[in-house]
Amino acid sequence: MGARKKKWAKLPPDNTICQMSQYIKNLKVPIAIVGMGKSGDAAKRLLIACGVSSENILTFDGKLDSANYSDASKLMSEGKPQTLVVSPGVPLAAPWIKDAQSKGIAITSEISLACSCLSTEKLIGVTGSVGKSTTVSLIQAGLEAFSKTGFVGGNLGIPFASYAADVVEKKRPVADWVVLELSSYQLENCAGLQLDHSAITYFTSNHLERYDSIEHYYQTKWNILGITRKTMLLNSEGGDLIEYSKGKTPTPQLKIISKNDSDLQSYQLQKAQLIGQHNQDNLALATALCREAGWPNSAIEGMKNFKGLSHRLENLGSIKGVRFINDSKATAMDSVVIAATAASDTLVSGGTLFQLLGGRDKNLPWEQLSTLSKLPRAEFVFFGECRQVAQTKSGLAGNSFARLDEAIEYVLSKVKSGDTVLLSPGGTSWDEFKSFEDRGDFFKRKVAEFSTL
Repeated sequence: MGARKKKWAKLPPDNTICQMSQYIKNLKVPIAIVGMGKSGDAAKRLLIACGVSSENILTFDGKLDSANYSDASKLMSEGKPQTLVVSPGVPLAAPWIKDAQSKGIAITSEISLACSCLSTEKLIGVTGSVGKSTTVSLIQAGLEAFSKTGFVGGNLGIPFASYAADVVEKKRPVADWVVLELSSYQLENCAGLQLDHSAITYFTSNHLERYDSIEHYYQTKWNILGITRKTMLLNSEGGDLIEYSKGKTPTPQLKIISKNDSDLQSYQLQKAQLIGQHNQDNLALATALCREAGWPNSAIEGMKNFKGLSHRLENLGSIKGVRFINDSKATAMDSVVIAATAASDTLVSGGTLFQLLGGRDKNLPWEQLSTLSKLPRAEFVFFGECRQVAQTKSGLAGNSFARLDEAIEYVLSKVKSGDTVLLSPGGTSWDEFKSFEDRGDFFKRKVAEFSTL
């Protein structure tokens, strides 16, 4: 028998948009998409839009029955993929993925697939331990003030590959600007991504269940500098960020941004809709990015009118005189401290802050929450899988419950007019819920029920 011929993804010869993507055209098949969340679904759609036969696409997910495979060994032995499109939530350090790579199987991502379909778009990327979603959403508000074609997505909402598929399928025009929120997971696997401008919001301990050390985690995010063509901006109030940057080789690409910078004063950012000093820092960073990109002043006005994101210090209003704040997204200690401080600072006279803490642990330094013991009139209520770890390490006194609903019921039985109830948990949602949005929506429903009691 002669040598076995290599199989390649076939593209229709008259598809001019897909011909731009030589990268997709050269992918060896079968192609396995590893992780069928939003990112995986978008990757599959883009591959098909670019002419890859669905017969040459395999799907893998350890939790979804709808995937072709749920066992990695069977995927590799039976499906025999030649390319793996690995979703951000799946660690590249997984032994079976490292084994596949050592055998010459190509590793790529939905971001890399999307990048291969770009033409004239200019790109902005934002990363950071906390604050990146708010900063990207501010930039989105600015972009929408003047652009009719811009795209905002990535880790925040819509996968990049969904945008690329829309362009390939002629469902939307090519964007003038693409703004991406980029997690550390995405920055591990983003070959082909080139940003015109970028920013880092904040460095603090996070995702230490995935990384060998905090240095490993920070360096993964810092790698965004290497894919930035022009300027990378750093938040001057970004936790460990500035100190970390001092250990790096100086480069004219880097600029440190402060809300007190003289060239930002004329924009009167203090009159913005967002509440909290930390959001003034996010707004200053977003404003500086807009200036670097050459956007009009209308973009900055658009950002000043932005009122905030759901599940991020979301003020649900007052019911029976009790204020409720949904900060379900807070899964880093700095975020929790910022939320608690902001809620405490705005308590009415005589009011008590009830803070819900818990969820699932991701090996974070709960001891950093010990500073919350200094807050006046604060009661802490622990819940979920990591409730004992959180309480022991933080040293905070309070009642403890196995489930969030039990913790909420306890708090609602105690509150009086003038109090504030804050869900800013620190832990992830995955012990009880499928996402932080799901957890936050559950909290909202409980608050709504309180209004009928």
